[in-house]
Amino acid sequence: MRVAVTGTPGTGKTTATDILVTRLDDDSLPDLEVIHLNSVLDEEGLYTAVDADRGSKIADLEALSDWLEGRDDAVIDSHLAHHFDADRVAVLRCAPETLEKRLLERGETEAKAAENAESEALDVVLSEAVDEHGLESVYEIDTTDRDPEAVADALEAVVTGDREPSAGEVDFMGYLT
Repeated sequence: MRVAVTGTPGTGKTTATDILVTRLDDDSLPDLEVIHLNSVLDEEGLYTAVDADRGSKIADLEALSDWLEGRDDAVIDSHLAHHFDADRVAVLRCAPETLEKRLLERGETEAKAAENAESEALDVVLSEAVDEHGLESVYEIDTTDRDPEAVADALEAVVTGDREPSAGEVDFMGYLT
């Protein structure tokens, strides 16, 4: 089984999957490797260019797909994870105001934080995930008022199949008005 954990940067993907890693040692959970895809991108140089304006690397999706080939028993953590084959896709969501604050606190520029907050309000990652994988495979998790342990609980329920697919339940459009 392959589970993609995706969402706009700052929604809590890596924090929650780091907690999930400690739980995957439990015999009641599937034996899955957790792959932090952004680290792979950096370590393996799987990007085509650097966007100087945004201060970010342009991922080589084809090279990342090749790298992932054969790694089928995995949880893949990245804002890009929904672009790859997966049995289930967990899309972490966060209120744009909270997301923007988180990104600024971790050192992102105001422009990049605002761009990501707007992307979150517009459901960009969720829409891409549904287009790529269908409603029956997408699980939306609002992280806004949840601590990381509770987000990991929700991810664990996705991994074990104890949660029903859900998409379109979170609405942040009011941020844009």
